Amino acid sequence: MPYTPTTYDTYDFANRRHIGPSPSEMDEMLEVVGAADLDALIAETVPKAIRQADPLTWAPLTEHHLLDRMREVAAKNKVMTSLIGQGYYGTVTPPAIQRNILENPAWYTAYTPYQPEIAQGRLEALLNYQTMVADLTGLPVANASLLDEATAAAEAMTTANRVAKSKAKGFFVDRNCHPQTIAVVQTRATPLGIEVIVGDPADLDPEAVFAALFQYPGTYGHVVDYTDDIARLHEAKAVAIVATDLLALTMLKEPGAMGADIAVGSSQRFGVPMGYGGPHAAFMACQDDYKRAMPGRIVGVSVDARGNMAYRLSLQTREQHIRREKATSNVCTAQALLAVMASFFAVMHGPEGLRAIAEQVHFRTVRLAKALRAAGAKVSPKHYFDTITVEVGVGQAGILAAARAEGINLRKIGNDRVGISLDETTDDKVLHRVLRAFGIEIAPPHRETWGVPKEMLRETEYLTHPVFHMNRAESEMMRYMRRLSDRDLALDRAMIPLGSCTMKLNAAAEMMPITWPEFGALHPFAPVDQAAGYVEAITDLSEKLCEITGYDAMSMQPNSGAQGEYAGLLTIAAYHRGRGDLDRNICLIPVSAHGTNPASAQMAGMKVVVVKSAPNGDVDLVDFRDKAEAAGDNLAACMITYPSTHGVFEETVREICEITHQHGGQVYLDGANLNAMVGLVKPGEIGSDVSHLNLHKTFAIPHGGGGPGMGPIGVKAHLAPYLPGHPQTGGDEGPVSAAPYGSASILLISWAYCLMMGGPGLTQATKVAILNANYIAARLRGAYDVLFMGNKGRVAHECILDTRPFADVGVTVDDIAKRLIDNGFHAPTMSWPVTGTLMVEPTESETKAEIDRFVTALLAIRDEIRAVEAGEISATDSPLHHAPHTVEDLIADWDRKYPREQGVFPPGAFRVDKYWPPVGRVDNVFGDRNLVCTCPPLESYQDAAE
Repeated sequence: MPYTPTTYDTYDFANRRHIGPSPSEMDEMLEVVGAADLDALIAETVPKAIRQADPLTWAPLTEHHLLDRMREVAAKNKVMTSLIGQGYYGTVTPPAIQRNILENPAWYTAYTPYQPEIAQGRLEALLNYQTMVADLTGLPVANASLLDEATAAAEAMTTANRVAKSKAKGFFVDRNCHPQTIAVVQTRATPLGIEVIVGDPADLDPEAVFAALFQYPGTYGHVVDYTDDIARLHEAKAVAIVATDLLALTMLKEPGAMGADIAVGSSQRFGVPMGYGGPHAAFMACQDDYKRAMPGRIVGVSVDARGNMAYRLSLQTREQHIRREKATSNVCTAQALLAVMASFFAVMHGPEGLRAIAEQVHFRTVRLAKALRAAGAKVSPKHYFDTITVEVGVGQAGILAAARAEGINLRKIGNDRVGISLDETTDDKVLHRVLRAFGIEIAPPHRETWGVPKEMLRETEYLTHPVFHMNRAESEMMRYMRRLSDRDLALDRAMIPLGSCTMKLNAAAEMMPITWPEFGALHPFAPVDQAAGYVEAITDLSEKLCEITGYDAMSMQPNSGAQGEYAGLLTIAAYHRGRGDLDRNICLIPVSAHGTNPASAQMAGMKVVVVKSAPNGDVDLVDFRDKAEAAGDNLAACMITYPSTHGVFEETVREICEITHQHGGQVYLDGANLNAMVGLVKPGEIGSDVSHLNLHKTFAIPHGGGGPGMGPIGVKAHLAPYLPGHPQTGGDEGPVSAAPYGSASILLISWAYCLMMGGPGLTQATKVAILNANYIAARLRGAYDVLFMGNKGRVAHECILDTRPFADVGVTVDDIAKRLIDNGFHAPTMSWPVTGTLMVEPTESETKAEIDRFVTALLAIRDEIRAVEAGEISATDSPLHHAPHTVEDLIADWDRKYPREQGVFPPGAFRVDKYWPPVGRVDNVFGDRNLVCTCPPLESYQDAAE
């Protein structure tokens, strides 16, 4: 037999690593689906009228060539010691945290913990974060988490506007706040009609404002006790907000001790690299009275079905989906992975370690200030923690250049001052280099002398909970991280079939570069010539995203999908203003839209008008036309999701765009479902004017247990001049995020994904995502009704299973979701966009075997429902009602009316590698009635273990 060389390409990343089904498995799936081939299926799914004419053509890179390319680009960045401060600082990421959290797929591939039974590990880590923040700020309640310090300050402003008893319209902002914070607050305030007053706290008129924001320590270093200012605010029934620094609070008087109502800030310097701007977990803490008005995710403590302690997300976490245009915030993505890192940083160091780091930073700053003053320099302020400002007059450029020659970036302030912020990485060598830039050769010896008055030093304890007093040997820390991750079900264990969330493969090669110092150690406000690698990566990614979408320009600033929605609507509003259309404020939004859409429109100052859905789930075109005509010259925009939230390519999308444009409006197309379009349809070519792109969905950035995310926006050329600007980079419009490129370091993941997939690979991925969803729909036909198919009987990349009929016999959608845990699966999206349904999205990276296992599980669950329907067992006695089953259920006396094996080893579950949830079904009502948002006392852990 002659030898035939193989045609198998082992380095074809798209088809051998990313896309799950093999070619032969796709043939089997297509036979089940009833399509001749993949292209025939796509022809039946995606309307021909909207298909793009030209394919995506750039060639793919192999994994090893990708890493070579990344190293070349990384080398173009110049890593300097950045002492710029302004909210971003050098920090030491403990290797145990880098390896076991940041680089561990058990942590970075997890989904948001909406299913608490399979998220107890990350919920505990986030509860540790909340406790850490609450303790350090001196306030009783904290969230976990917000996007960055600037947006956290803006959220605090709107929270204060809701809860303040003062009827004043002004919002005071301390001029010593970070410039980017002031700018983002102003951006957020303008559409809401809030007057921002920036000034000196000495000039604050409490009667004129509903709240005030102070920076502590200030952006130029000032450490000021705001107790008296806060008391004056309270007398006027106004709210006091303090933007603060967690490391400084280990030494300094905490905001709660000053009487602050709300504290915000960033936990970046707790072990999270600067990454040219992010991602970093921001926080908000508040007085107990405000806890139900606080945006973001809040972890609470409840009990499970056996009365054991269990963690969960509290009720208001998803209120923007429930309240829609009446929502107080559009916060959807948090920064969970980074909050987990920061919490472990505190666990590893404990209060003593954090205090030691803070003192090291402070005493070096004191030495620096003394040396500069001894040389005749004018140094301010009088009281400081880690930041000083030096008046250098006309010598500013020379000092900055001399510092750069020493490998150090200082902060340029005005035309005659420089700022210097020391951090955890500052050692004596760095101190001497700074002094040499000023022509000083000798630093004073170390002495424990203070740069703040003794009355400003902290007097209260913090981090007293036992979790912050563990044995800090690395072996113990490593085991604690492992124990928590073992409690969770993430993508490294099983398929997470969440509709609209696109839990696809996050390839290791895509993740590796973000931890390289050439990318991680750059300050977001470093001179641009030091970031040539980032510029190249961001430019190329922008060009590829423009080619994919048909848009003409991209803004990489929004650091979440909801931020992208908001930025897109602000861009539309600015465009109308620029044309003199000042009365265009109506936004048409279909009832099926993502919950954040109406919330974003409300935040952008628009009036939401809801459009009906037709019986088949499409936008009701008659109702849309009528409401567009009624809006007339006041129509600003419409917001549509395409493919629809119901998982269908609507045939009328071009007509919707045309109607909107006829009445002078702009079309915002929500990019959440772009995973069904890449390579097949360009939203910018079908009539859309702007879209946000969920890079953490379609373009492979991992969810990280609920963040990080990125939501850049693409726009047509006429909107490009109105994209978000930034104080550091210019632009006419205000910023929406703290850093010019949002969470810049994770843009590298999406860039790597695009480079390795290539244009044809991305297109094939879209086709297989549609195949996988249609395969599930076909295999479940007869067992579950699939809602909302296209006119040829096809779904897009997701399908909605109708479980509402089962409620007639007492089986709820919750029962099915919890029973899937026994099979080792995360539930699909529950009760959205239709209450009582499950929305399933398998993504292209799931293998046929895993999809078949999921189908087996759902078919077995359907059989259990049939047993209830037939009267063989009641719903309350069935395994559905008792799910999920724990090890405790396994070993306890068995008094249930179904076999033990059926309960704990249902079809589809692994026998040897079975996932065991650590708790039974969590009682949400108990948790909401008894809201506890910080670590419970040690006895609670002991009680739960007994």
